[in-house]
Amino acid sequence: MKPVVLIVDDEPAARYGMKRALEKEGYTILEADSLATADEAVANHTPSVVLLDVKLAAASGLDYLPTLVSRESPPVVIIVTAHGSERMAVQAIKLGAYDYLSKPFDVDELRILVRNAFQTHSLRMDNAKLRRELAATGAFGQLIGSSPAMEQVYSLIEKVAQTDVTVLITGESGTGKEMVAREIHLRGRNALGPFVSVNCAALPGELIESELFGHEKGAFTGAAGRRVGKFEAAHGGTLFLDEIGDMSLSTQAKVLRAIEERKIQRLGSNESFSTNARIISATNKRLEEEVELGRFRDDLYYRLCVVKVNLPPLRERKPDIPALAHAFCNRFSLAYKGEVLRLSPQTIKALLEYEWPGNARQLRNTIERAVVLTDETEIMPESLPEEILSDQGRGRPSTAVAVDRIAPSRSLDFRTAKKEFER
Repeated sequence: MKPVVLIVDDEPAARYGMKRALEKEGYTILEADSLATADEAVANHTPSVVLLDVKLAAASGLDYLPTLVSRESPPVVIIVTAHGSERMAVQAIKLGAYDYLSKPFDVDELRILVRNAFQTHSLRMDNAKLRRELAATGAFGQLIGSSPAMEQVYSLIEKVAQTDVTVLITGESGTGKEMVAREIHLRGRNALGPFVSVNCAALPGELIESELFGHEKGAFTGAAGRRVGKFEAAHGGTLFLDEIGDMSLSTQAKVLRAIEERKIQRLGSNESFSTNARIISATNKRLEEEVELGRFRDDLYYRLCVVKVNLPPLRERKPDIPALAHAFCNRFSLAYKGEVLRLSPQTIKALLEYEWPGNARQLRNTIERAVVLTDETEIMPESLPEEILSDQGRGRPSTAVAVDRIAPSRSLDFRTAKKEFER
């Protein structure tokens, strides 16, 4: 089947010129002289590439552009504009157009543009197919799970990723808030920029401002040299403020100012530095209650919470447990044993019956522990912590969280890892 190009232009001569140039490339050419006929052609023939004139007699091509790019399988749109209207073309690209072609056009330029547009369309289709295949396995990037609750999370990620709005991720500890933040970053406009994370609860009040904004030499006792802060380091990328609810009120005021003005000052300096970092924050607290209690600024809360993504606890999405457990098992068994171990049906049953107060992090640590301790190719319930197998123990945090100190990236051999656990 020949690739299909739709030419939308109310000038017959312009359509004829483009059609003649492209037919020699082996494309099937459709023509439309209005948005109504264009809409009909798109619905009936699903072209891969659309050449859309900006100035039509009865309407503007820009008005039709959002309709085209929001289709389930959108075509790649090349805007056609009169010479001297490049500013309008730039506006069209911001709305989702692939590129623009100026009239009078060069035939070779037209052919190259359309050829590249088809390659882009092919890549988009391949990526969409891959996303569908991953979704069928319950995976969304690095996130795993196909429960309705997680599908809502994935939908929100897709909607906010290509915007610059601030996002507040809420949920209990261990639900994967930083993974969601990274997924938003990787799917966003700043994906090639840095992802800078700072845990606001891990630093004492006197150090958090230096960590966020940086400092000059001599700014305070112990400031032996200049230090770049997290806001500055995240320029061109994403700044992830984890556990934002633990930040002091005085620091909150400075963070609010930095977000609103898009400028920061290092401690000990009067010079301002611009930052275009996207801000994503996370908390395991109910910030609405913190605002009512006077422990969190309401203006900062509203600035951070343009879109809220709430991560459900693992006990509320138990159908996702088998997929998560198998993924963790594959990862750790390859890292520690050099082969893929299996989880027995009895083990999966035990995992499903537990309440997981530590959420996905606790499940990960539990599977890591089981992989290290088992001597078989199939992990049986005996390799699980006692509290997971005991009715009395359900709901208590697992002692398996201690395995956080053993990371696969350190290439720890099995004998050493086992010795760690048996101490």
